Amino acid sequence: MLCILYVNVVGMILGLAGMLVERALPKTFPRRWLWCAILVSSIVIPGYYRFHHTWSVMSALERHELQPTMRQALATTSFAVFDPAWWARTESYDGLISPLAITVSLVLLLWGIANWWRMSWLVNRSRVSESPGVIDGVPVIVTDSIGPATVGLWQSLVVVPRWVLSLPNAQRQYVLRHEEEHRRAHDAHVLFATSLPLLLFPWNLAFWWLLRRLCLAVEKDCDNRVVAALGDAHGYGELLFKVAQAASHGPRLQPAFLGGAGTLERRLTELLGPPRQRAQRFIAAAAACVLLALALSLPHPVLWGNHAHVAVTSSANTTSDQHTQP
Repeated sequence: MLCILYVNVVGMILGLAGMLVERALPKTFPRRWLWCAILVSSIVIPGYYRFHHTWSVMSALERHELQPTMRQALATTSFAVFDPAWWARTESYDGLISPLAITVSLVLLLWGIANWWRMSWLVNRSRVSESPGVIDGVPVIVTDSIGPATVGLWQSLVVVPRWVLSLPNAQRQYVLRHEEEHRRAHDAHVLFATSLPLLLFPWNLAFWWLLRRLCLAVEKDCDNRVVAALGDAHGYGELLFKVAQAASHGPRLQPAFLGGAGTLERRLTELLGPPRQRAQRFIAAAAACVLLALALSLPHPVLWGNHAHVAVTSSANTTSDQHTQP
């Protein structure tokens, strides 16, 4: 229980620091590697601190003696965290959390396998009905409803729905170049690799949020590369709206031209918004350093410290010896 709370708190602090770092970076600076580093740190730091930088909750509560009047004032449900007995009872939650986490992990695994099978079946059916071709210099597979997106791990493929072919030449080039940039950058592999820890830690809500930030960063980086190559950021932004309306009834994939749900407005703001002032970037960088220092200084809480475990074990052994003596 304590480990879950700690891991989520550290992940949230690192995520907030990452958002501030994004504000401090130039608009065209690649952001996906920043969020990859934050995702890895959100796992490595709690794991390392679990054995090298801990803080015993029970020992701290036993050393801290409250005044009787203060004890009565805090003896409510809202302040149950000050009661050592409440912390001792939290150990009983572990027996419920573990099987629940295993169940969620199995559901995620089955859901991922089902999506992979469905996507493979749809792509293979499209291959049979229409052979892959090259459009605007990009090898593509034309489908009835899937895409535009990049799919596949062993061999990444660009899939586009049939209506993309009817777009004006300039707009069609934007769509295809976007997916080709995803394929060249191996964004599908990056998102797949960073999603795997969720099978082991489905209770890590902060990691779910960080993964969404990575997906957004992947799309922002791809937008910047496409605009840098083809120009006309405003025309590209208008195309995002147009494709969103046309693809509203099809399945959403990542990485894809539209990205995840709810990211369109943030991508347009980043792409078309004015650059941030130097003072704003400096303040964001300073605040990010403060949050990073907080995450690195926050000890991993444990219910019993090493000394407490030794004391409890010694006391139990002494009591046992007393009972066995004649």
